[in-house]
Amino acid sequence: MSRIREKMSVSEQPRLQRFADWLIRARIWLLLLSLLLVGLAWGPATRLKFDQSIESLYAAENPVLLAYQRSKHIFGGDEFAFVAWTDPDLNTSAGLERTEALAEQLEEIPGIEERSVQDLASALRPAKLPFLSLKEETLRELSRGILLGEDNQTTAVVARLTSEDRAPISRAETIERIRNVAESFAGKTGLRTYLVGEPIQVQEMFRYVEEDGLWLWIYSALLLIFVILILFRSVRWTLLPVFVVVVTVLWTRAVLVVSGMQLSMVSSMLNSLVTIIGIATVIHVAVNFRERRRSLDRVTALRDTLARLTLPIFWTCMTTAAGFAALISSRISPVQSFGIMMTLASMLVLVAAATLISGGALLGRYGAEVGQAPGEERLEYFLGRITHGVERHPQLMSILAIVLASVSLLGFFRLHVETDFSKNFRASSPIVQGLDFVETRLGGAGTWEVNFAAPAELTTEYLDQVRELAARLRELEIDGERPLTKVIALTDGLDLIPSIPFFTARLSQKLSTLERMQPEYLTSLYNPDAQRMRIMLRARERQPSETKLQLIEQVRATARETFDEAETTGLFVLLAFLIESLMRDQWVSFLLAAAGIGSLMTIAFGSLWIGLISLVPNVFPIVLVIGTMGWIGLPINIATAMIASVSMGLTVDSSIHFMSSYQRVRRRGGSFSEALHETHQGVGRALVFANFALVCGFLVLTASHFIPLVYFGVLVSVAMLGGLIGNLVLLPLLLRLVR
Repeated sequence: MSRIREKMSVSEQPRLQRFADWLIRARIWLLLLSLLLVGLAWGPATRLKFDQSIESLYAAENPVLLAYQRSKHIFGGDEFAFVAWTDPDLNTSAGLERTEALAEQLEEIPGIEERSVQDLASALRPAKLPFLSLKEETLRELSRGILLGEDNQTTAVVARLTSEDRAPISRAETIERIRNVAESFAGKTGLRTYLVGEPIQVQEMFRYVEEDGLWLWIYSALLLIFVILILFRSVRWTLLPVFVVVVTVLWTRAVLVVSGMQLSMVSSMLNSLVTIIGIATVIHVAVNFRERRRSLDRVTALRDTLARLTLPIFWTCMTTAAGFAALISSRISPVQSFGIMMTLASMLVLVAAATLISGGALLGRYGAEVGQAPGEERLEYFLGRITHGVERHPQLMSILAIVLASVSLLGFFRLHVETDFSKNFRASSPIVQGLDFVETRLGGAGTWEVNFAAPAELTTEYLDQVRELAARLRELEIDGERPLTKVIALTDGLDLIPSIPFFTARLSQKLSTLERMQPEYLTSLYNPDAQRMRIMLRARERQPSETKLQLIEQVRATARETFDEAETTGLFVLLAFLIESLMRDQWVSFLLAAAGIGSLMTIAFGSLWIGLISLVPNVFPIVLVIGTMGWIGLPINIATAMIASVSMGLTVDSSIHFMSSYQRVRRRGGSFSEALHETHQGVGRALVFANFALVCGFLVLTASHFIPLVYFGVLVSVAMLGGLIGNLVLLPLLLRLVR
């Protein structure tokens, strides 16, 4: 062992020694350069915008998206906001006046379609037409399930939102103004109001992701500082990895702004993933530097550390970048953007480390030393036992690893996709409480449609087909229940109008009368220019995934029995297939990531065998994560749809550092046992420290209001722990097999 450790300050590669010397000589200039770049990046980085389009999460050629866009073009889109409440005086004039007053306030909000706001008072007004005597009870039944609940005390004011590309203000501001009006109404009347609707859910999702993503990252960074301070007992080496992360994030955000890119739902994890790469990189330097300092002065120890770790850090950043670059193959723009962002960020970590570490480690003398972590002796013993187990009991450890992987693989068969969009929010959130209120008292909150071809001029025969289809849709059953809470067809309005000679005897007269009664009713259901008709549907948003997908398919199949080219669409459908859209090309990205990482590992270590076996400990945590999801019942949602591709890029750095240390000792003439022992005691410690700190930091995400961020924090932690097991146990076993 003494032969292996002698001359530790002498570099094995002169070029790396010269590069390390240059980093140390130029450390002040490099620090100043990094500060200058931070100053230049600060302004642009703060202007990075957030793309809040749900349509962007679909590939341009996706049939679900194309159907939605066609309907939006023909009928103007159906993005509704519901303000609902229960009023015991709803059947009185005072109660109806309150609904009308709220509707008038909503009509004045920019971003709401003109003359689109519906309320119960206005819906009952057509009964006063001079030649037509409609009973109020008839009109109430027409409004039931939309503007009136079964209890005759629950009501809602419904507003159609202007398309975002035509709205005078942002969708977020429009919804915020609606919320303010609803809260003001509640304050004046003492009635609790609920704001619901698919656009509200989408907006809340983006709001939580943007706000929680920022603040929880800050809280996570603070916790990381605390944990690293305990581990290293050095303010300098605690702040240095945080500086590397913050500088990398600033530079990345600035480059994105300059290039015209935006954050999206997918790329909102940028800060957290950069934290993993940056923290792990600097912790490896800190642990190695501490080992060198036992026998060398500060400058020589840092020079030797930089010469030793330059290549591992370089290849770590390159393989991580390659893993994320595979996502560029996706057909979904935000996923492509995320791949570009993380590829860029992975390489900028390398730049930040090069400009900050040498100057940060040697600037001044206060807190320059890396301290001993509490319980490190126990960790040394534990790592030694792992080494002993790999050497003495390889078959047993291999069997245990195979069993763990096999059990995890079985969890794949228990996976399910979450299509209930409300499950993205905590049960205590206002949006979920609002959905529960509407779906128990006012019918389903999910608004969608089935549309089909129509003649340029309506006929009685065609409308009979529409009427029959609407009746069949109302009778649909799944598991003994009728999942459609409301079916609205053009014929429903026409059937309210009695045939009066000279006034409403002909179809054209009935259509004209209906337009006078409800100006938007006819145009929202029938477009003669596009020759398209639709039936509006309401369903419960909060229902099992299988039921929702089965309902969508059953409605489509039923409609096509009458109209061959009928298609279902709407935000309800768009949200139901969202996760499927994100997952569609993830296996291709995963395979490309594996191929890219394996190729770079082969180049880095000059061995195809090394390139191949290095993939095993990086695939292992993916199997562990996805299998765990299946066993504990975690559904695949927005944050976990790409967990396989993301995990591959996060665990590869451990393999590179492990292999670099192992090969270094072997080149010196050390035996397999000596190489394994030294690697476990050196790199192994750094891996344990980095993973422990990062898991502690990422568990902060469990406090998020947005459930996918909670899942992301937990699953990334599991992935990092799985990668730790893979590199400390599986990789040595494989090296023992092919040595």
